[in-house]
Amino acid sequence: MTTSEAVSDPKIEAINHFFSAYAANEVKAMSVVLAPDIEWTIPGHHPLSGTKHGLEEVVSFFDQLGKAGFQAEPVFLGSNGEYVVDIHRGWTTQGVGQVDTMWALVWHFDDDGQVNRVVNLSGDQHQMDNYVWANFSLAPLPARLAR
Repeated sequence: MTTSEAVSDPKIEAINHFFSAYAANEVKAMSVVLAPDIEWTIPGHHPLSGTKHGLEEVVSFFDQLGKAGFQAEPVFLGSNGEYVVDIHRGWTTQGVGQVDTMWALVWHFDDDGQVNRVVNLSGDQHQMDNYVWANFSLAPLPARLAR
């Protein structure tokens, strides 16, 4: 795919829109790209990992990343009929320790042109796990248990 094809691809434009909105902390602009029933899977063994279901959970996750001053810089975007693959550098600017690694995200688009599934893959999962545990605590029992 040439650069001009990539720029005119509506799926890649949607991901670029998402990253611009994320960088500006504009949640409403992010949610334009995301389907209301989105499933976003975050890898790891830490309090923020797991699959987020729906916009409310995804936005809550990004709110928490915002507290860590998380930044993302796209490196590569490629697409086909249903998917965009995004490689980006992600790093923290606040908190105890740091994260500075490459991430691969697999974005799936539904028939309405919105992202309905995202799977994150980390270049250094141990770094992310350690960072999150150092900066995000679990609620005490019994408050952390689902009812």
